[in-house]
Amino acid sequence: MTTVTNLGFPRIGVKRELKLALESFWRGDTDAAALQAGARELRHRHWRLQCEHGADVVPCNDFTLYDHVLDTAFLFDAIPARYRALADADALAGYFALARGHQRDGIDLHALEMTKWFDTNYHYLVPELHAGQRFALRGDKPLAEFLEARSAGYDARPVLLGPVSFLKLAKTTDGSDALALLDALLPVYAELLGKLHDAGAEWVQIDEPCLVLDLDAATRAAYARAYAALAHAPRPQLLLATYFGSLDDNLALAAALPVEGLHVDLVRGKAQLDAVLAALPRGRVLSLGLVDGRNVWRTNLDKALVLAQRAQAERGTDALWLAPSCSLLHVPVDVDHETSLPAELKSWLAFATQKIGELRVLADAVQGKKKAGLGLLVARDRIESRRVSTRVHKPAVAARLDALDAASAQRASAWPQRRAVQHARFRLPLFPTTTIGSFPQTHAVREARAKFKSGKLGEADYAAFLEAETAKCVRAQEAIGLDVLVHGEFERNDMVEYFGEQLDGFAFTRNGWVQSYGSRCVKPPIIYGDVSRPAPMTLRWSRFAQSLTDKPMKGMLTGPVTVLQWSFVRDDQPRAQTCRQIALALRDEVLDLEAAGIGVIQIDEPALREGLPLRRGDWQDYLNWAVHAFRISANGVRDETQIHTHMCYAEFNDIIDAVAAMDADVISIETSRSRMELLDAFAKFRYPNEIGPGVYDIHSPRIPGVDEMAGLLRKACAVLQPGQIWVNPDCGLKTRGWAETRAALQALVEAAQLLRTEFARAA
Repeated sequence: MTTVTNLGFPRIGVKRELKLALESFWRGDTDAAALQAGARELRHRHWRLQCEHGADVVPCNDFTLYDHVLDTAFLFDAIPARYRALADADALAGYFALARGHQRDGIDLHALEMTKWFDTNYHYLVPELHAGQRFALRGDKPLAEFLEARSAGYDARPVLLGPVSFLKLAKTTDGSDALALLDALLPVYAELLGKLHDAGAEWVQIDEPCLVLDLDAATRAAYARAYAALAHAPRPQLLLATYFGSLDDNLALAAALPVEGLHVDLVRGKAQLDAVLAALPRGRVLSLGLVDGRNVWRTNLDKALVLAQRAQAERGTDALWLAPSCSLLHVPVDVDHETSLPAELKSWLAFATQKIGELRVLADAVQGKKKAGLGLLVARDRIESRRVSTRVHKPAVAARLDALDAASAQRASAWPQRRAVQHARFRLPLFPTTTIGSFPQTHAVREARAKFKSGKLGEADYAAFLEAETAKCVRAQEAIGLDVLVHGEFERNDMVEYFGEQLDGFAFTRNGWVQSYGSRCVKPPIIYGDVSRPAPMTLRWSRFAQSLTDKPMKGMLTGPVTVLQWSFVRDDQPRAQTCRQIALALRDEVLDLEAAGIGVIQIDEPALREGLPLRRGDWQDYLNWAVHAFRISANGVRDETQIHTHMCYAEFNDIIDAVAAMDADVISIETSRSRMELLDAFAKFRYPNEIGPGVYDIHSPRIPGVDEMAGLLRKACAVLQPGQIWVNPDCGLKTRGWAETRAALQALVEAAQLLRTEFARAA
């Protein structure tokens, strides 16, 4: 029979049960036993859901309390020395210190660096390694969760991050080559695989997503050495899982590795099937990723069935597995919980459980079962319904795109001229201080928003509440001494969802949660049709906030690439076309803000780097249209209007030309966890515009002191001109509390003042 399987399931729960359990534990309201009990309940519920929707084999060890890469580092005892005493005394406290930092009982620990998981909006914790690193098994999480699943009656396959990808995703603190640690790491993998074998695991899924990247000779050799070594140990059969793209020039390498099965992504790599069938030795299991694990649209089952039948004809039924393209971590749990979506639109969607149901239909169809006919008929009807729907295409939007010319993406003057005009207008001090946008979303703010959405709080009362919160935020910033203020964004639930709710072409879910990192969840909007802006979106709140102060007030927008990347995007037209539609809508908002007297406008693009294709040969096309979209949104303003942008955790070396081409007057970036290492790209490039390197890690509850922030600024001054440098946190402050926010921002302002004094004395 053709096996329906899955590479991974959403961890957070349909109603964010894991988030609530984690945050309760972190507050001290519940203990570790309660947290683990809640996690266990979620695992069992998710195994049951997958089986009920048609999975024959379910994954285990894909669940994590925070991040699967962190789990791997912790499992193999790759714990930096500064955390070790805490981890040895209390494993859970040490684990969360690595993820979130720790500032208690005389211990002050920074969190590990965090960055994007390939080109997704999921963030992973970056393991820290060093030359001579020793590895050892620490705990038994993969084994324990396999035994837990088996005892509950599920046919489960443990999931492990593969050794080469683990090392490629890590960083070394001493500049050594992480792959040089492979020989030290492999015996620990072999030991773990042996334990799983002895426990009765027939298969282990070993994820090697780096196989879809451009690989150098050393990495190719590392793959060959790693799997040759693992082939000789007693172990379960191995399914080598690749995803997020085609194997292409790495196919021969992957097919030659001594494993018993190979998973390939046929959503992002449709064209690779024939080559895979030709290259993969007979007798190997072939797992086909036929439904999109990263988007929410129903699969065209007729097209997927053609691929499955082609593979079956070559390989037979027994050696064929059907699966999503990648882990379903990146989509919500169950569309059946959405009761407020229009019925037509809802019928076009498939979340995690529905995707497994689609695979069941495909498997039944491959095997010639009559019951597959109805499922294929329903899918065909819904695909056609979407294709012809009048919800989707708007001729006026297409006409406006056609009217764009080269001048639409150009500022009137070059940066040196703009800089002089802006400095004369704002007269800011050296090392001007600001924040990235949002301020704490307190329980009162969230409660008021919930009451308003449920109809328990009237529009006028809600507006009055938001005005009071905004005024409090402005007064607080003035008291702290910040130079450029923000209104706090209390009216916004999410930096993308807020805008999507006011744009045509977007739809929203109530329970469409996906994990961004740890307990941080988002509900990505669904872009189903042509995008336009019916009315101003932010003007009221920016204008109100500016009326409360004589200091510059930033208008806050989310950029077109980020709106695109952090949404579930329509798949019936090129992403570049959708991005330009969003850019035009935002351009209208920028011009309205400028006309209202808002002189500083921030257009955040934290997702620009994450959208970069995984293969270098595809980069330039993406960067061309992404930068062009940003410039469409930003470049209709006068010279005196200062355009800011913000980018999150990213490696900038490879895209610094594109960042410069965006031509924002000021860019702020997250640099505190890397201790300013990310500035190296800007220094080597001689980036001309102004930069705000973050000096306060808002993803951690620890509060940095004045000396710490001043030290980071001095490091920035070593590679940038003082006149280029702004002083700001790493990111928005919505997840922090007011007490820690005030303390950290006060220290930030004092650090800036200290640097001003030092440079005044030097002058």
